[in-house]
Amino acid sequence: MSFDHRRYMDEKRLWVNAELETRLASSGTPPVELHDAMRYAILGGGKRLRAVICLACADAAGGAPGVAAGPALALELLHGYTLIHDDLPCMDDDDIRRGLPTVHVKYGQAAAVLAGDALQALAFEWAAAGAAPAPHTPTAIVTELAQAAGSLGVVGGQVMDLAAEQEQPSAEAVARIHRLKTAMLFRCAARMGAIAAGAGDEILAGLTQYGENVGLAFQIADDVLNASSTAQQIGKPAGSDAERSKTTAVAVYGLDGARQRADDLVSAAVDALVGLPGPVDPLHAIAHYITSRTH
Repeated sequence: MSFDHRRYMDEKRLWVNAELETRLASSGTPPVELHDAMRYAILGGGKRLRAVICLACADAAGGAPGVAAGPALALELLHGYTLIHDDLPCMDDDDIRRGLPTVHVKYGQAAAVLAGDALQALAFEWAAAGAAPAPHTPTAIVTELAQAAGSLGVVGGQVMDLAAEQEQPSAEAVARIHRLKTAMLFRCAARMGAIAAGAGDEILAGLTQYGENVGLAFQIADDVLNASSTAQQIGKPAGSDAERSKTTAVAVYGLDGARQRADDLVSAAVDALVGLPGPVDPLHAIAHYITSRTH
């Protein structure tokens, strides 16, 4: 019987959505506008890929069911905060996200900044709620999240992305920006899942390679979608990368070249899964979904 990847993804996504709905401060909790903005940002849709990768990597590493629940949900909060801030007028200045008005459009810029700040803090609270098991140090999970989020991760990548606008795109700049801005959080998702499962060095190394390659492929696929789709198809502005002369894989390699590079990265990600003690079909499916998605 073949693996039903759509059912798997749907089941995990629905579980993540339900947990986020329950665990976030309820609508009407003072300060009301702040909590409403947080819920709007997090519960307004999304593929939940980072959370699902975290859960699937814990399973592939032989972890007990649910062992990576906290880290997986923390990833969604952190990702949500980055999207709020990325959309701000001082950053990418986008008005639509997932087919809806962005947080600063709906609630104002001050509320958007503060909602992002609060979600980042809450992400670390959830990540720190459980100690990592041996052979890892107790703080290993929250350390992974901090490293992926900071100046050598997502924030650093955003700085480089903004600085590269209007500059001549290069393969080196694309690789550097993609690795920090996007791949580091996918890498973190894979590593947090493996650490939560108590994975040893060899298993952790394989899943690290998987996460980084999948993250790079995801960003290239995003670049391709921005260049080749409509806003209605992807739920956010299309063609904006070219308009702002952003440094993207498409700008450097062209559409066909970018697609080929994404396919090569998916192959490398799948190759890194050999010899794992748990099920790897979900991770195979996620990797191939990365380059076949239409939004």
